[in-house]
Amino acid sequence: MFENFPDWWDALSLVEKIYWGFAIPFTILFVLQMIMTLIGGELETDGGADFDVETDHGAGFQFFTIKNFVAFFTIFSWTGIACLDAGLSILGTIAASVIAGIIMMLVMAALFYSFSKLTSSGTLQLKNAKGGVGEVYLTIKAKRGNIGKVSIMVQGSFRELDAITDDDHDLTNGMVITVRDVINGNLLLVSKS
Repeated sequence: MFENFPDWWDALSLVEKIYWGFAIPFTILFVLQMIMTLIGGELETDGGADFDVETDHGAGFQFFTIKNFVAFFTIFSWTGIACLDAGLSILGTIAASVIAGIIMMLVMAALFYSFSKLTSSGTLQLKNAKGGVGEVYLTIKAKRGNIGKVSIMVQGSFRELDAITDDDHDLTNGMVITVRDVINGNLLLVSKS
């Protein structure tokens, strides 16, 4: 299979050897990178650290990343090989290769930026329940007499949450309620709808 490799390699010009020198390893890295991206590419570990980072505001548009550099050199090298094979001058080949590589970096950065916008933290923000309509699950006594429970859709998910009321009458199981406010960030103030 590789018996003609030395003859083939020796027949290449210096510029072709440089392009092939980039093409082979970066193509392998690109293929591995895409496979890892598609199957998840994360290792499960049983480490003891378990914490949330509250200051993460998303990835943003990242142009200079390892994935983008791998994509750049992959497209750069194959464009160069194709241009040289088509008889383009060395200067024209380099220009076309750089432009193709930069376009690929832009496409990759835009693609991963778009993917980052598809994720959500999953953290329940009770303020999003304000104005929502739900149903009493456990009786709520009038004038903040106790903490009951309501069933309500918040952030696209059905939840059972603690609630109180300022109404003059108890809110009993099955009554339709509206969330008026969120108290101390963890308790709903509701009233009969």
